[in-house]
Amino acid sequence: MSSISEQLLANTSKPVPKEALLVLEDGSVFKGTACAAEGEVFGEICFNTSLEGYLEVITDPSYAGQIITMTYPQIGNYGVNLEDIQREHPALRGLVVRDMCTRPSNWRSTLSLPEYLKQENVVAIEGVDTRALVRHVRDHGAQRAVLSTIDTNPESLLKKVRESVSIVGVNLIPTVSCTEIHTFASLPKSHDFAVAPALEPKHKVVAYDCGAKRSILQNLVRCGCDLTVVPWNTPAETVLDMHPDGVFLSNGPGDPDAVEGTYSQVQKLLGKVPVFGICLGHQMISKAAGASIEKLKFGHRGGNHPVMNLLTGRVEITAQNHGFGLLFPSLGELIPELSGGHSEHVDDLRFWVREGVAPVVQNDRFGRIRLTHVNLNDGTAEGIACLDIPAFSVQYHPEASPGPTDAHYLFTAFIRLMDKDPNYLDIDIAADRLAGWTFGERKELQHA
Repeated sequence: MSSISEQLLANTSKPVPKEALLVLEDGSVFKGTACAAEGEVFGEICFNTSLEGYLEVITDPSYAGQIITMTYPQIGNYGVNLEDIQREHPALRGLVVRDMCTRPSNWRSTLSLPEYLKQENVVAIEGVDTRALVRHVRDHGAQRAVLSTIDTNPESLLKKVRESVSIVGVNLIPTVSCTEIHTFASLPKSHDFAVAPALEPKHKVVAYDCGAKRSILQNLVRCGCDLTVVPWNTPAETVLDMHPDGVFLSNGPGDPDAVEGTYSQVQKLLGKVPVFGICLGHQMISKAAGASIEKLKFGHRGGNHPVMNLLTGRVEITAQNHGFGLLFPSLGELIPELSGGHSEHVDDLRFWVREGVAPVVQNDRFGRIRLTHVNLNDGTAEGIACLDIPAFSVQYHPEASPGPTDAHYLFTAFIRLMDKDPNYLDIDIAADRLAGWTFGERKELQHA
């Protein structure tokens, strides 16, 4: 590049590019340019299909240990508002985008995404053919990767990435959990234009922080929970001594088999207090019940994943972020009289969607457990409910940060479970999906 070209570029929104390289452990190489902090990072390559909400994705603690590829082509166009971040600091290893916007346009923006990433020392690359990268990951599965703005030698980086540590078998929760017990009641003022005021606290809830997103905790507060947050490995006895009305198990990163410090405590809590788990929390309930967990080929990450609610027959468009999933047959043998007469398990759970049945198994530890939700893309388990103890869980994120509001009813269900409503999951999810939002109310006022 000539000196004149460099001078011209220096005065545009895209400065003089610096080469960066993404190399996967199978030898695939993707070239691009640095667009945030400089450095060299290792992690599992994954992709997120959300069309918006990049800041919530980037600051989701569930991405610890991973390099995120955003499938939407332009990232950063509406900038950054720090009241939208999901944790104080991002936990991801790196970011891959097609085009990084350096000049955002939005009334809530306080700084650009590249500026934020540099402040947080996050390495990022742009100019990558993200469509080709995503197709490769879908075909060949999740794998280790290295992203570097320092070393741009493919052979050198391939050697390094093959020597790096996999996230399988590694407990990443201590890197994102809180370190001490604390209360949580803060709600961002900048959200008041769209969200109704919180309900008066009605139930005392203890939340296990395995990497909880702020928006999830905020939703619990808005639904009327007096919320206390505890570290991931807090003894069950300590939690029970708080005399909670319910216990919430949060999302979190990595391999659930490695999080014995949480699921061993959950096993002691189940049956003694109402429990609601999401994402990793769903896996913690499953592990506590003795179930097996599988590593998914490339995981579920995005705000557009269709899930069938077997109880209502409705399809929910959900926000997801996980690379592991429950093997439903491992929970126990089917109870034919509660499973449409069927006694044999199937691998693809979309069978139950076609049958219109929410099957029930007999679990050795906690009695009857029903499959409540199924992923319509690949037929994996997305939700369970215990019939003999007060507990239920889903594999996805119900709070819409980012994503749709279809699953908001699960917070309502948790409140009803603590109210000892036997039909706590019997909710019109279409009517509940806008609960707490003021958009519908304003529209009614305009037409009054």
